[in-house]
Amino acid sequence: MAATPTFVIVGANLAGGRAAEALRKEGFGGRVVLIGAEPDPPYERPPLSKEYLRGEEERDKLFILPQQFYPENDVDLRLGTAATALDVRERTVELDKGVPVKYDKLLIATGGRVRRLAVPGSDLEGVYYLRTVADSERIAAEMAPGRRLVVAGAGFIGAEVAASARVKGLEVAVVEMETVPLKHALGEEVGRVYADIHRDQGVDLRLGEPVARFEGSRRVERVVCASGDAIDCDFVVVGVGIEPETSLAEAAGIEVGNGIVVNEYCETSVPDVYAAGDVANHYNALLGERLRVEHWQNAQNQGAAAAVSMLRRETFAEVPWFWSDQYDLNMQYAGYASTWDEVVFRGSVEERRFTAFYLRDGRIRAAMAIGRARDIRPARELIGRGVGVGAAALRDEEVDLRSLVPD
Repeated sequence: MAATPTFVIVGANLAGGRAAEALRKEGFGGRVVLIGAEPDPPYERPPLSKEYLRGEEERDKLFILPQQFYPENDVDLRLGTAATALDVRERTVELDKGVPVKYDKLLIATGGRVRRLAVPGSDLEGVYYLRTVADSERIAAEMAPGRRLVVAGAGFIGAEVAASARVKGLEVAVVEMETVPLKHALGEEVGRVYADIHRDQGVDLRLGEPVARFEGSRRVERVVCASGDAIDCDFVVVGVGIEPETSLAEAAGIEVGNGIVVNEYCETSVPDVYAAGDVANHYNALLGERLRVEHWQNAQNQGAAAAVSMLRRETFAEVPWFWSDQYDLNMQYAGYASTWDEVVFRGSVEERRFTAFYLRDGRIRAAMAIGRARDIRPARELIGRGVGVGAAALRDEEVDLRSLVPD
């Protein structure tokens, strides 16, 4: 490594920003270059579908660090600059502006890009996707009471946008191709709870209804479902997930597969190249499996952990955790369950104060709590330790979850 090494971070987002911060906190004295295609410095995305979208949070509150952090800590922040190619032999990052940047170590934190609906009319004005601050601001400008919004997709982004729009007094219809909202993340049983929540709030929820096309002369005027049903609207928000932005890595010959493949140290298949955040498919030694997590906690903590590993190779292994606010309900989720054998409920589903435990092979793989945030901490402990827990003990509210955690 050079006497004065250069560490380059591609992706001036939450993961990339926390990585730059961690390098300086850990005493790294070399050059740090943080490259971001967006015009804004690293910011948090969760408020974009909630508080910021509703006009309840100031723009400056989104940024993860004070603006002066970067010059004061000698971080070369390059905004509005896209990385166009990586040369891992020459250790250079090609840019769309300026000369290539040489690196001694490289962190790829390119995040994800929105998955687009390839249906007729998708290029009409008034059809929006939500990923960036600018996206949120464009949607917010449309959100006047009484206007008609159709949300395509009832995943977390779609559900949160729908809830925010109802709070703002809009008429909202949600079109979802699955039989319940949030099916892939939470399953049928919990998905039905969320369907009832949105319907109780006046959302016209159309389930099992793929979008066939958008119609309008210049601007979208209606959404036509595969069944032939047409829903008139003033604008549309599409929320059908994201895809990991792996194009740079793939072109450079770095191993990819549902993201950029990294080990427990956030290392890719190429020496001195790391990846973190939404784009990283990492091996979690704590859970004993590979996972790619698209949530705030993972981006923040894995970005910082990757920076530390660039300095002294430390393992990153956490039990994932995230939250979603919809109307006056707060949902918290811990763990990772792509499959499960059984869902066990603790509390009252009818009163919407319960925790659902997702069990596989007699162990908790994930837990989702509505109105019972206190259950999440012991649940994370049980998940992380791989403790076998019986369904009866989880159901029984007389059993303190903390007592199930071994000393």
